[in-house]
Amino acid sequence: MKKIEEEEEITWKGQIINACMCHPTKNEDGDIEDVEAMTAFIHFASIFWKLVYFVTCPPPHYMGGWACFICSLSMIGVATKVVAEFANLTGCTWGLKPTVTAITFVALGTSLPDTFASMSAAVGDKYADPALGNVTGSNAVNVFLGLGLPWLVACMWESSYYPTTFEHPGYYTEAGSLGFSVIVFTILAVTCILFIIARRFIVGGELGGTKFGRTWSCVFLCSLWVVYVVLSSLQAYSE
Repeated sequence: MKKIEEEEEITWKGQIINACMCHPTKNEDGDIEDVEAMTAFIHFASIFWKLVYFVTCPPPHYMGGWACFICSLSMIGVATKVVAEFANLTGCTWGLKPTVTAITFVALGTSLPDTFASMSAAVGDKYADPALGNVTGSNAVNVFLGLGLPWLVACMWESSYYPTTFEHPGYYTEAGSLGFSVIVFTILAVTCILFIIARRFIVGGELGGTKFGRTWSCVFLCSLWVVYVVLSSLQAYSE
């Protein structure tokens, strides 16, 4: 029976069935744990995207993993496009500036999947390295590949058709309040890193600890994001 289940999990049909399942699980001690209310809510709230992904993307062992890799990147692009369009629509409806929309709705929509992936990595691994590496690596790809590559292509295309002159300095966008946002982000990022280092010496690790420590660490780190959003939004509307 176990062998049949393992074979079913690696088939296209099996991964679709697993994506629809939400059932009690066994913990490390072998005790049955019921499905929590939040887990069930997240499951049914995201079941559409689960089905879209697992119907579109083949199992990881197909074509040595390349088929799943390419399809996964494509689905990430589709999800990011949907999030960006909904964020722009929401910001336009509420009368928010594009910069404020970008650091709130767009940032949350594109970063929350990384957060849940890091949480899974933290729970499933002995050390916090995979969780932190997932966040930093993902954001590096978002910035360097998602922003840097299109910017490079745009610069190369424009320079090939319109030579750079004094009247036409080339492809650029005015920074506006970006400098202020970068300074605030850098200060808060350094604060976050120092906080994680302090947890390593006080608690014995970047993640984990007592429930009290975990709760207030979460509150503190979330407050850093709130401070960044508030200060950057005030700067954007003061111009």
